[in-house]
Amino acid sequence: MITVDQIAATQKANLETFYGLTHSAFAGFEKMVELNLTAAKAALSETMGHAHAAMGVKDAQELMALQAGMIQPLAEKTVSYSRHLYDIATSTGAQFGKAMEEKSVEAQKSLTNLIDAAAKNAPAGSETAVSMVKSAVSASQNAMESMQKAVKQATDMAEANFNAVTASAVTAVKTASKKR
Repeated sequence: MITVDQIAATQKANLETFYGLTHSAFAGFEKMVELNLTAAKAALSETMGHAHAAMGVKDAQELMALQAGMIQPLAEKTVSYSRHLYDIATSTGAQFGKAMEEKSVEAQKSLTNLIDAAAKNAPAGSETAVSMVKSAVSASQNAMESMQKAVKQATDMAEANFNAVTASAVTAVKTASKKR
């Protein structure tokens, strides 16, 4: 039987998990706000610097050279910003994933314990039904583990693709700016 103390302990653990996840979400949000403020301040400062430089330009060729000199740093900063944003999102997502995985393991253990307790108190002749329930629970646990592995593989692949695209973009910008 499940006791009142067990229910209270479960509720307390769930509340602590919820608090931890809420704290992680706010921390991720704060990091994003800080990143955006830093990027906005830097962009404003650089825009003013380029505006002053453009005012000092004497001919069209000098203006073109000034504009070309802005492209590579801008692209690199955009890639850096995207990388920071991606890191914040994946870090926060990983914290949520870890918490969900831990809760899933706890739930599986609780369910297994509940089934074992029920099996001990089951009437004679119900061994087949108990065995079927245990098999169903085991199958669902295996399916959950397979799904978690598939999500992990997809996440790893997405990160590898993101890194490849980022590196390719930086290389393309560097190549294009050298040709000018």
